[in-house]
This record gives sequence, C-alpha cells and structure tokens, in this order.
Amino acid sequence: MTDYSTWYEDLAKPSWTPPGSTIGLIWTLLYPLIAVAAVATVVKVVRGDLGRIVLVPLAINLAANVAFTPIQFGLRNLPLATVDIVVVLLTIAWWAVLVWRPGSQWVSVLLVPYFVWVATATVLQISITLANR
Repeated sequence: MTDYSTWYEDLAKPSWTPPGSTIGLIWTLLYPLIAVAAVATVVKVVRGDLGRIVLVPLAINLAANVAFTPIQFGLRNLPLATVDIVVVLLTIAWWAVLVWRPGSQWVSVLLVPYFVWVATATVLQISITLANR
C-alpha cells in the first residue's frame, strides 16, 4: 500500500464511503463522457455555434479536476481539496448551462452523470474534512 493510500485509509470517513475501486471505476466511466463533452464544446466554439465564454468554465473545471488529486493526496490538504471539489461542481453546472442551446443540449446531458457524481463526492469530501479537523 502506498503512503497516500495509508493516509487516506486512516482518515475518519462516513460509513457510506465507496471503496477506492468503485471510485476508480466511476471515474473510468466518466472521463470519456467528459472528454466528448469538452471536445464537442470546443468544436462548437470554433464553428461559432457557442460563444467563447463557455471555454471559461470548461478550462476552470478541467484544471480544478486535475488539481484535486495532488491537493488531496500530495498536499494532504482536506480543506483546500474541499474548495477545489466545490469549484469542480460549480463549473460543471456553469458549463452545462452555457452549452444548453439548440443543437447543443446533448452536451449538457453528457455532463449530468459527471455532475451527479461530483455532487456526491462533494458531500463525501465535506464529510471527511469535517470529521478530520
């Protein structure tokens, strides 16, 4: 077991915390949806179907998503990881609202599983942060 795994396993967590393998599987299923939504968004911006403003929440979302693991497991900073995951959650919603246009609604629909999972993960993260103050 790696050092960060031991650290995470030793944290107080709610009883409903999914095992790491389940979390990994969920992300494995979500990343292709996120990638398709991101590429479709960029293509629609390049074609002029969507305004460039939609790239703001997309970029922030991707950066915050990538930053979560180094913050949580590298820095072991639960409060900052909580802020980060809230940013991920809010930018998914912002992104989905901005792409909800005729011909682009399907991109928003692709973001729904991502939003549902991150909302669940946000509640989990807040619970873990509060339990380990």
